[in-house]
Amino acid sequence: MNKKSPLVATLLLGYWLCSNAANAKWVMADKSIMGTNIHVEVWSDAPQQAADSVQAVMDEMHRIDKLMSPYIPSSELSQLNRLAARSATPVSKELFELIALSVELAKETEGAFDITFASIGYLYDYRENQKPDPRQVKQLLDAINYRHIQFNATEQSISFAHPNVKIDLGGIAKGHAVDNAIEILKKRGVKHALVTAGGDTKLLGNRLDKPWMVGIRDPRDKSKQTVVLPLADTALSTSGDYERYFEQDGKRYHHILSPKTGTSTNAVQSVSIVGPSSTLNDALSTAVFVLGVQKGIDLLNRTPGYDGIIIDNQRQLHYSNALMESFR
Repeated sequence: MNKKSPLVATLLLGYWLCSNAANAKWVMADKSIMGTNIHVEVWSDAPQQAADSVQAVMDEMHRIDKLMSPYIPSSELSQLNRLAARSATPVSKELFELIALSVELAKETEGAFDITFASIGYLYDYRENQKPDPRQVKQLLDAINYRHIQFNATEQSISFAHPNVKIDLGGIAKGHAVDNAIEILKKRGVKHALVTAGGDTKLLGNRLDKPWMVGIRDPRDKSKQTVVLPLADTALSTSGDYERYFEQDGKRYHHILSPKTGTSTNAVQSVSIVGPSSTLNDALSTAVFVLGVQKGIDLLNRTPGYDGIIIDNQRQLHYSNALMESFR
């Protein structure tokens, strides 16, 4: 977050990706992994090489899901959640480093991005329209605090300093997976590709002689886009209150929780971040969503190389300074 990248002209809230499916040299695939849709497009003069590259991406997505999913009992993350409050628990280097990065991001975002939100978040079931009652939230709220996560770098172990702590990497793991996928494609000699995992997308090169076309989605109407824009060789992430939610008694309950309250935030509807790292974009989109318009824009303005756009709860658009300058 300390290296300035070239400014991309804008960015967006839900993606619309224009594809020429008739071109036989583009190999495309979709699979449901990590609780979301994984979409891959790869260009190659050798169709079999492209197909093998796409499969390598899907294999990586499955690997990370098995490592970091809180819904798979055998995953390393699930085991950590079961054991770390009782004793220091050894973990893989990859998981150790991603959790350590998450804690650093929590510090930089004044706790707005906090993976211990799961200490209450696990009680929400958006498919079944279930939420914790206020008493449960009050009882568990002090478990949400990234400072409860303790590291032993020598032993590569993690422990929790509070008995009710649970962590969830849903705000960063998909971005991490997308970054990994693009690196896999680069090593295989791929020059032009797109990888999307839910709200996280990374573009490798352009779409041959054209940019990839990305559109702004209306967070209240998935059939509408407000604009379509050209992007290349960058990453972008969107967090919105329309991804996992239910409505009850006139109120929207969604998956982006405030660590301060343990309840859904409602100041904005959508946040999109553009920058070179999908991992950081993913976390920043969550943090800005929680912070709200002014504090969120302030965070982006002091984070070189990362810019964004916010749609607030009045459906007004707000841009980081660098994006505003690009429009002039």
